[in-house]
Amino acid sequence: MKKQNKKIGAAEFDCAFEEGRAVEHLDLSTAKVDYPIQRINIDIPQPILDRVDREASRIGVPRTSLLKLWISERVDRMAG
Repeated sequence: MKKQNKKIGAAEFDCAFEEGRAVEHLDLSTAKVDYPIQRINIDIPQPILDRVDREASRIGVPRTSLLKLWISERVDRMAG
């Protein structure tokens, strides 16, 4: 029998996540990205890419996710 998860508010979800409790309430089957994605090509020197790959591996995320995070953080800093 499938366990029925109760609905919780954003504040309660955030609190559970921050405390490291199991976050069973997240249903990714209906998650949507509300903005368009633009694919780009970028040439990166191999030594830099090797460093990116090591950091991505260290924290357990794909290379592209790490690059998107870093770009986002930099753009946010520039805008703020």
